[in-house]
Amino acid sequence: MMDHAASAAAPAADRRPIATRQARWAQRLAAWLTTTPVTPNQISVLSAVWAVIGGALLLHGGIAAWIGAALCVQLRLLCNLLDGMVAVEGGKGSPVGALYNEIPDRFADTAFLVPLGYAVGLPWLGWAAALAAMLTAYVRVFGGALGLTQDFGGVMAKQRRMAALTVALLAQAVEHVLWGTRYSLLAAGWIIVAGSLLTAATRTSGIARHLKNQGLEARS
Repeated sequence: MMDHAASAAAPAADRRPIATRQARWAQRLAAWLTTTPVTPNQISVLSAVWAVIGGALLLHGGIAAWIGAALCVQLRLLCNLLDGMVAVEGGKGSPVGALYNEIPDRFADTAFLVPLGYAVGLPWLGWAAALAAMLTAYVRVFGGALGLTQDFGGVMAKQRRMAALTVALLAQAVEHVLWGTRYSLLAAGWIIVAGSLLTAATRTSGIARHLKNQGLEARS
């Protein structure tokens, strides 16, 4: 996603804008990692490992498991933050960084969202959420392939998608104690599906608008 494991020469416009990247603790941690043998690509793979663990905890269920899954979501995002900083600011980018930008992220989304559907008794909802999340990334990367600046915006971009899942997992832990139901996870599944489809639509609309403008400029 150009927010991690990217080539050091990657243009800033193709990196996901993350405010936390400017935080002092993040810069210090990234600077320390730069001095170690750890590579950005390894950090990217670690993000998928956290997702697998988190998905397993989500599916297992229980108060401690849901809280642990929420922690895994945040650790996944931390890896997504640090691999880009180590690659770009730390100058440790890789020629195959573009592959590690995308593949672990797509795997991580699936590892979290598919178990979400099974956890609420609606497997199709989890698969739909994973496919919708993948669609948002496809549209973004496709825009980049057309020579446009990649659009990382939308109501359910990755950070917001994972924020919704984190809130739902923590709310689910409380809900389980109070009522023993799983409406928090169910609501998160629907929100992620609807929000991701809307995000894909708005990104597609943006690409179409830019292409039309380019066509008008070429004729003038």
